[in-house]
Amino acid sequence: MGNTTRAEQRERTRRALLGAARALFAAEGYGAVGLAEIVKAAEVTKGALYHHFDGKADLFRAALAEVQDEVGRRVSSAADAREDPWEQLTAGCQEFITAATDPDIQRIMLIDGPAVLGWNEWRGMDEASSARHLAEALTDLVERGVIARQPVAPLAHLLSGAMNEAALWLASSGGPGELADTRAALSGILDALRRQ
Repeated sequence: MGNTTRAEQRERTRRALLGAARALFAAEGYGAVGLAEIVKAAEVTKGALYHHFDGKADLFRAALAEVQDEVGRRVSSAADAREDPWEQLTAGCQEFITAATDPDIQRIMLIDGPAVLGWNEWRGMDEASSARHLAEALTDLVERGVIARQPVAPLAHLLSGAMNEAALWLASSGGPGELADTRAALSGILDALRRQ
């Protein structure tokens, strides 16, 4: 029983640190947040932070992974609500654009992610999450003949890059109707891939 209690306490501490760090990173940006601020918000000691994470960058990495998982769940949920594989792809892509308009997600996943971790590590994390699922969906559509036979890897990278760029543009544009216009443009790009 004692081991379970300690394990539960460790997990609560880890969750508190991650929750506090994520909120602060989203609100202020990685560069503006110090470890002292994180441990104060989490109501733990610095020693507790170092027990769970190697430092601020490691804590940010965990926050980014959590954000990517949440976006992935939203995309999967939108796709899974459809029966048709083509509609699954389009619904998932549209949900990514919508999810990425959340300022907290933009800040952690698209702005600070590549800057803090470096392009290669950030890209690797993106590949392991959303980009892998996009490539799998495109591969399935190519095999079904819905999309013309072609190399999937470059297509997946092009679409992923376009959606990430669109999300960053939406973050800075802020004009009314921009999300609807972006979703319509994405529909046009996707529809152009589909064999008629």
